[in-house]
Amino acid sequence: MASAAPTVANPTAPPLPAVQRYFEISLFLLVATGVMAIVSTGKLDAFSTVLPPVVLLYKGIRLWRGRGPELTSRAATGLVLAYFLFFPLDLWVISRELAAGAPNPLMYAALLSTIHLLLFATLVRLCSARSTRDHAFLCLLAIGCMLGSAILTVGAGFLAALALFLVLAVSTFVALEMRRSAADAVSPAVDFGSPLARHLNRALFVISAVVAVSALALGGLLFFLIPRVTTGYLSAFNLRPTLMTGFSDNVTLGEIGQIQQSSEIVMRIHVDGNPATAKEVHWRGIVLTNFNGTRWYTPAESREVVPESSIGEYKFSADEPGGGALVPLRYTVLMEPIATDAIFLAPQIAVLRGRFTDALPRPGFASSGFLLRDSTGSIFNPAHNAVTIRYDALSLVPAISPPELRKAPAAFPRKIRGLYLQLPARLDSRIPRLAGDIAAQSRNEYDRVAAISTYLQGHYRYTLDLKGPAPADPLANFLFVRREGHCEYFATAMTVMLRTLGIPARYATGFAPGEYNDVAGDYIIRSSDAHAWVEVYFPGYGWLTFDPTPAGNEQHRGMFDRLGLYWDWVQYNWGEWVVNYDFYHQMMVGRNIHATSRTWSDRARDFYRRGQRAALDAILSLDRRTEASPYFLPSLLVVLIAVLFALRGRALLRYLVARWRLRAHRGGNLTASLATLEYSELLRLLEKRGWKKSPAQTAFEFASAISSPELAAPVMEFTELYQRARFGSGIPGVPAMDASELDHPARIERMTALLRSIRDLLRSRKRSVR
Repeated sequence: MASAAPTVANPTAPPLPAVQRYFEISLFLLVATGVMAIVSTGKLDAFSTVLPPVVLLYKGIRLWRGRGPELTSRAATGLVLAYFLFFPLDLWVISRELAAGAPNPLMYAALLSTIHLLLFATLVRLCSARSTRDHAFLCLLAIGCMLGSAILTVGAGFLAALALFLVLAVSTFVALEMRRSAADAVSPAVDFGSPLARHLNRALFVISAVVAVSALALGGLLFFLIPRVTTGYLSAFNLRPTLMTGFSDNVTLGEIGQIQQSSEIVMRIHVDGNPATAKEVHWRGIVLTNFNGTRWYTPAESREVVPESSIGEYKFSADEPGGGALVPLRYTVLMEPIATDAIFLAPQIAVLRGRFTDALPRPGFASSGFLLRDSTGSIFNPAHNAVTIRYDALSLVPAISPPELRKAPAAFPRKIRGLYLQLPARLDSRIPRLAGDIAAQSRNEYDRVAAISTYLQGHYRYTLDLKGPAPADPLANFLFVRREGHCEYFATAMTVMLRTLGIPARYATGFAPGEYNDVAGDYIIRSSDAHAWVEVYFPGYGWLTFDPTPAGNEQHRGMFDRLGLYWDWVQYNWGEWVVNYDFYHQMMVGRNIHATSRTWSDRARDFYRRGQRAALDAILSLDRRTEASPYFLPSLLVVLIAVLFALRGRALLRYLVARWRLRAHRGGNLTASLATLEYSELLRLLEKRGWKKSPAQTAFEFASAISSPELAAPVMEFTELYQRARFGSGIPGVPAMDASELDHPARIERMTALLRSIRDLLRSRKRSVR
């Protein structure tokens, strides 16, 4: 017989073609995920954003068609070396120009140029990898791309990219090891596309997914359990190339309009309790006092230092204590990096909590944290807002009715009149006349304020499209020529006109209420919500908000906008519980777990008690019904019999029929069926006492195995009667029983008497054991 020829390794052919193909695809997807993680951050220039996806698409098509590397190893090495010559130009010219608006231009330029080099080397190596060493180096470059993405952003999208990258990394390294181990092995080929190859691919994918998910789960558990002593450290990596500007103590008309061109999210605000209480709230940042005709500013002044208390709170006094109804508003703000040191809050701030600064301790203060407050009540962060900041606040929002304000006196304090009645040196004379004409029919301060606000909303149009050269007098041009503009012009016009009427007013900047996301339960504040409005002083009530800007065109939301709200919910929770996860959040998680466990235990206890009471009531009600009904017991008996027959009906029926036949044949013949029935009853009794007959034992072998002296004799005699009744003389060693013996009634009675005796012996043994 000829033997099969041994399988010989072919050093020129790739080992395990199925594994080779799987490895190539997995490696390509790994590199593509790392590269696209960087590109999708939105922090790169246009060229670096477009070129990598094009190269990946081209490589993917060639890989699908089974084509080899596009570049030789020599060419790839030469291209990378040539790029090192280009790197200084990128660092000091190209990337430096791109980083011009960054908080730290030099650092950001170095980061951009390094990422450019990383992307270039990754794409070149992807198009030239041939050996195992090239593939391993390409895996390291892909890991470098993911690290670069983590530096550029820690947004919620990074979590999805990281999860996919972990799955592909495990898959790629497992396939790489299998490919390397099979290179010199003698094994049968597994062709790509064969059933075995498909099974292998599925197994590799499942293993990779399980390992990656387990790693993420374990890492997430450790992330939430490791004690934190400072603010969320991931927020420090939330690097932005440029920060939104426009909020400072010196604002030229038109700057906020430029901010409103962007839809980038600036803040997310979660309101405790009813979210509708913040529907009309303006989130105030900076209040400006002086206007020179083209710009608003606040003269340089010393700011009050507000130290952090021992429990981590900043407390502020109200402008006018006891002035009218105040509605408490508790809210949490998650503010993205922004190029201003202002803290955006609802008016009148009472208590503020947050980790704003890690400044050195100041003499006279026990805590290192402190904020600054100017004469207008604006709150500032001395460490600026270059990273994501989370803070909780309690504001007492004025809720004063118009009838109350109409009764407010017009006696303004001298300090208020001296500061908030300032007007430009060259004010167009038509502006005071227009203000006087509008307020001519008004009899009190509130009606004058409301009249001017209503007039501006009804006679002027809101627009962000202000093309053409800037006029010499932008306010007069807005009121008498263009008659349209954005919020800055409306707020400036109202503030100036009120001041011409002798009513103290000031120009406030910040953000409009924003868009409420009913999915996440928070308000989304975007750059386009940047706003300016007017604050008017009422003696006894303080500064109240008035917004003369007419509402813009309402936008109708579609399906994709609704999906965007869900994505914003993901981003909000990612920023709240991952990026800014700190000791405060750990305490909150602990309290929630404790409260939840107590809630569930209380619910379980209440459920048990309700069930117990319901069962007792049902039993008592049933007892009362049974006493009153003569049909209950018969019906219950019928039901029990029906249940018994449903469970053991067939076997029970056979047993009852056999017992009936046994009773009916008393004094008759001992048939084989009757003997079998009695023997089955014997086996049942003995099994209950520990003597179980094995299927391999004969009846006499089982009888001989009974160890009890008082039971051995009757069991053996019973067995002999059973054997004679069933088999007669067919059993070797057993004398035949003639017909006369079988017909004698003593034999039947003897078998029944033996079974009764054995039953009594077993019962006596049970009592003696007890």
